[in-house]
Amino acid sequence: MSEKPNIAFTAPHFAASQVGLGILEKGGTAIEAMVAAAASIAVEYPHMNGLGGDGFWLISEPGKAPIGIDASGVAAKAATADFYAADNAIPSRGGKAALTMAGAVAGWSEALKISHEWQTGLSLNTLLDTAISQANWGIEVTQSLTDASNKTFDDLASDENFAPFLIKGKALKKGKILKLTALSKTLAHLADKGLDDFYRGELAEKLATDLAAAGSPIRLADFNDYHAQRVTPLQVNTSKGTLYNLPAPTQGVASLIILALYDRVQHLGTSDADMVHLLIECTKQAFIARNEYVTDPSRCDIDLQSLLTDDALDAMAAKISLENALAWPHVAKPGDTIWMGCCDSEGRMVSYIQSLYWEFGSGVVSPSTGIVWNNRGTSFSLDPSSKQYLTPGLRPFHTLNPAFAELTDGRRMSYGTMGGEGQPQTQAAVFARHVYHQQPIDKAIALGRWLLGRTWGDESHNLKAERDLVEYVGESLLARGHDMVTVDPCNELMGHAGAIIRQADGVVSGASDPRSDGKAIVGRPKKD
Repeated sequence: MSEKPNIAFTAPHFAASQVGLGILEKGGTAIEAMVAAAASIAVEYPHMNGLGGDGFWLISEPGKAPIGIDASGVAAKAATADFYAADNAIPSRGGKAALTMAGAVAGWSEALKISHEWQTGLSLNTLLDTAISQANWGIEVTQSLTDASNKTFDDLASDENFAPFLIKGKALKKGKILKLTALSKTLAHLADKGLDDFYRGELAEKLATDLAAAGSPIRLADFNDYHAQRVTPLQVNTSKGTLYNLPAPTQGVASLIILALYDRVQHLGTSDADMVHLLIECTKQAFIARNEYVTDPSRCDIDLQSLLTDDALDAMAAKISLENALAWPHVAKPGDTIWMGCCDSEGRMVSYIQSLYWEFGSGVVSPSTGIVWNNRGTSFSLDPSSKQYLTPGLRPFHTLNPAFAELTDGRRMSYGTMGGEGQPQTQAAVFARHVYHQQPIDKAIALGRWLLGRTWGDESHNLKAERDLVEYVGESLLARGHDMVTVDPCNELMGHAGAIIRQADGVVSGASDPRSDGKAIVGRPKKD
């Protein structure tokens, strides 16, 4: 029997990668590994994601069509325009920002149902045990967490319930230990009572009480009525294979459009500068379509799959010039999150995203559970003419979109990133470099990247490029009319990308982003 690696896990925090791989080594499924890692990274990266946020899954079993899970929250029944009558816009922090249900835990539950169809499941205690211990014994504060703490301190520190995410009332410092004992008890409660308790049990009652006290419109009925949904992924065929992503309300269609357009125009280029320019121009066409059509599925004017037909893609490709940049700006979408990927010994693969939206989400912390609540509902609009008009029971626009590809050479690839507006762009950069231009996957992720549009609170809509990229393509991009600024290399604003690749012979490899605290680990299940 070959001793080559056939299991792999990658996450933007090394501890989550270790937890995920540990489940795979026990013979657990890719889904079980992902749930265990999702709980772990909710503890280790509390500024980026958590139980009070959302999740999106792409699950691939060899020889079968991938399955999607939309575990994004809907607006509360009381989250009406009248509720915000005194506001010019939905607040970004505080109780009024906490207006959509948290779907992540329901997504874990729905995914595990699929896992249990594959094989007998590991217990919740086994899956959540390490995360419980991590929260109880404390996590080491990373630079990413320090930066988020400093950035949000003025907005959030005055709320006494936010104290667990400070040290003696001050912003977090790298290297310090942060204990999250309330969150540890909550995870232990879920392991004992089952994940459904989050929505229809004691935990739901606690969360509903705490959210109401904070001024949120969310009530217990919103918890009771929520379920994650299985969805059919969008897909597009290219010369390199079939690419998959999530449908509305995510921007998954934009990620697919970019790569489908690049498939049509990449032959025009002969240099690195040409590659970057063409990917940026493909991005602009994709974002124009995204902004026009993507909203809650019930409000979409068209079937988003129609944007991925040959006719639609050919029309967009015709608008792309090798010599000139399309004038830009447009309204950009912020957002921070985590992406993780894995492959189990049976070749089953997962691409998963979990998010609070902004750093620490709404900033609302449930004192009885230690859970931070998301602020994804700030993507809604109070303008009745907007496609994103706030309506109870509907989902806001989501930047989240985990990616998956089945290549013509037999490789299968789970890949993705955090980074709001940057997610489709980084996916495209990593995929193009690796699949079209044969760069090793770790190099494809590490090389200098770019980001078109606003992110991380920046108000500008220009093209941001890391210095190491600018040094060899900058002059060429400026000559074509790109409004470009240079940022430091290996910059976190470019997102935390990662990938797991399984070759046709079953050998797996993985990579993580040097811009994160992550690690990709490969191995084999341990023999009994």
